[in-house]
Amino acid sequence: MSLSEEAKRILRLYRIVPRKRLGQNFLLDDAMLRKMVSHASLGEGDTVLEVGAGLGFLTERLAGKAKQVIAVEIDPKMLKVLEDRLSSYGNVSILQGDIMKLVVPSFDKAVSTPPYSISSPLLFWLLDKSFKQAVLAFQEEFARRLAASEGSEDYGRLTVATYYRAEVELLDHIPRESFWPPPRVDSMVVRLTPREPPFSVEDEEVFFEIVRAIFTQRNKKLRNAIMPFFSKYRMPKIRSLEISDALSFHDKRPRELSPEQIGKVSNEIFERLGRLDLA
Repeated sequence: MSLSEEAKRILRLYRIVPRKRLGQNFLLDDAMLRKMVSHASLGEGDTVLEVGAGLGFLTERLAGKAKQVIAVEIDPKMLKVLEDRLSSYGNVSILQGDIMKLVVPSFDKAVSTPPYSISSPLLFWLLDKSFKQAVLAFQEEFARRLAASEGSEDYGRLTVATYYRAEVELLDHIPRESFWPPPRVDSMVVRLTPREPPFSVEDEEVFFEIVRAIFTQRNKKLRNAIMPFFSKYRMPKIRSLEISDALSFHDKRPRELSPEQIGKVSNEIFERLGRLDLA
């Protein structure tokens, strides 16, 4: 029985209709599922996290390679499917709930096909954790934004924030027809490998606030794009203008700046404002 036939049989059996709101598009390409597992280079000692376990097809393949699998699923109806189908796997733990709100045990690697709707929050959630590697299937457009070059249309906040914390590799294209129900867009498998930041910033909180602020106005000159950051601290406009005009690259647009250059700008701002001003 193909995965497509098996998926439809399970859904009929449990009287489940895939819910668009929960991003329930199930990857039914066995070769791609196995590729994702292979990309993670799982060892017998690895604990792997899967977000959005769905029908458990990926979970089964992970369980065959890893020491422990932590499968997270938000839909209580799917929870019953997972409990029944995975009952014979002693190395699978199933958690029901929102990954952003759950207390998740420590894990070594993450392998998932998460709902598109949580791609960005999940990415930032992961980058705040300690792990060795993540292999994730994202919407293709989102994936390309993670690895974009400065000056390109895809370059932005996601690019800079991810670059600061991890190496990004774009691996496999997944056509929408590989899912059921098929989504409106294609997907791409991405591998994230955490690393030490490739450049130093004086204050990471300030750096990420600046990244967020300037990319809301990515086509303005930096001297203007940075103003919302200053307004947060109720700084007099005349002082804000003085600082912004003195910044390196003040005549460039945020989308033209490399992550390292944005880090330099962040350090200049931090030095000018001082720690007490940022409290």
